[in-house]
Amino acid sequence: MNLSNLKPAEGSTKNRKRIGRGTGSGRGGTSTRGHKGAGSRSGYKSKVGFEGGQMPLQRRVPKVGFKNINRVEYVSINLDALQSLAEKFSLTAINFDTFRDHGLASKNDLVKVLGRGELKAKLEVQAHAFSATAQKAIESAGGAIVKL
Repeated sequence: MNLSNLKPAEGSTKNRKRIGRGTGSGRGGTSTRGHKGAGSRSGYKSKVGFEGGQMPLQRRVPKVGFKNINRVEYVSINLDALQSLAEKFSLTAINFDTFRDHGLASKNDLVKVLGRGELKAKLEVQAHAFSATAQKAIESAGGAIVKL
């Protein structure tokens, strides 16, 4: 080994042009930033969706419909899901933690039980809301409902 055959370690150098390193670097002068304007200055950040003063797409596109800010969203769970849970894990009571543990709802969800399917098991079901048919089916099977 001598000075004529020294080279950097494998992967230690990058094959790209470094900007902002003077006129001899091949990207001198304005360092790829162009002439004048906010984009050439340090600390420049453009706002998301800003189109240089042109009316942004978000404001050009017509808005349709109505979005109710007071809407309450529920995760719906049907009676057939309750029945399969009760059979699979031999449950007599189903509460919010049961829904969460089995991946039917997440921590901040509100749960509503709906009346699709049949319920044969006698269950005590705790949820935030119940449809009329679900309530009737649970009570006719000998179970009880508890609203959270």
